Amino acid sequence: MTFLHARRGRYALRLRRGSVPWERQPPTWREARPALIADALARARARPGGNWFVLAASRDVRPGRPFGRTVAGVEVVVWRGADGALRAGPGACPHLGAPLKDSPVRCGTLICRWHGLALDGGPFAGWEPFPAYDDGVLVWVRLDRTGGERPLERPAVPVRPDPVRALSAVYTGVGRCEPQDVVANRLDPWHGAWLHPYSFVDLTVVKAPAGDDTADPDGDAFLVEVAFKVAGRATVPVRAEFTAPGPRTVVMRIVAGEGQGSVVETHATPLTPDTAGRPRTAVIEAVVAVSDRPGFGVARAAAPALRPLIRAAAARLWRDDLAYAERRWALRSAGRFPG
Repeated sequence: MTFLHARRGRYALRLRRGSVPWERQPPTWREARPALIADALARARARPGGNWFVLAASRDVRPGRPFGRTVAGVEVVVWRGADGALRAGPGACPHLGAPLKDSPVRCGTLICRWHGLALDGGPFAGWEPFPAYDDGVLVWVRLDRTGGERPLERPAVPVRPDPVRALSAVYTGVGRCEPQDVVANRLDPWHGAWLHPYSFVDLTVVKAPAGDDTADPDGDAFLVEVAFKVAGRATVPVRAEFTAPGPRTVVMRIVAGEGQGSVVETHATPLTPDTAGRPRTAVIEAVVAVSDRPGFGVARAAAPALRPLIRAAAARLWRDDLAYAERRWALRSAGRFPG
């Protein structure tokens, strides 16, 4: 690709030249070495997460309404107090186990629908709160018994563009796999143009991790040149960096080209197994886009209309990527995974 060696033009789109059919693009299976991906995954899983799990988008926890999700078998409820701050704790009422996610919030107090037990977020009647954190895009909860690590006071939130200048949207999907399968998918950038030809073309991994920097995720990165497909021969070429700052998180950051500084955070949160005992994982992906184009201010103003489009684009990609992750888990669980 040559976009990095030329000055950025007035328009974001480029007309792709010399395109080849999908089946004639250069194969990437030799470069996508199973051991390289496995080693990158092992280093990611060894990094501390501080027992923090992404629970939902910040917009999903609205004033006056609780939000519930079961994380790794632990029922969690979160809501906003009268001051707008998060309250979080076990999702079962300590009295007789009523589901607190179905209870109303009045003036910042969660009131159980079964017998009126009221919780203001502090310890009460055997109910003990969980630490929670709202970073402005995502809501996190700390589950120390589940995580089993040394707890951190706050989650390691990836560096993002200035929210005043950015447009953000969050996609959530669920697959029958474990978090490591989702992370492994994201640490295999070579599959992009093959599995997602409707979105990516001309993908080249220009740098893969050397495997000698476990402590610093920024030094343990994949560097990829790729063009986002818009329509026909119209594309948007970028250079992107993939890092894994924690055991359940992979961050893609655009480091050159259109939208430089934009990030896509993929967080994998374990849920409750299904009725057949198969693991389930929520993919909670935050897109935080930024641009210095004059028209981007109009896009930010139209954020409510654009967010469903961004989520739809993410859903299309994750339809294929969750199939990848689910297949990986199925082979691993049967002892047949070749990697």
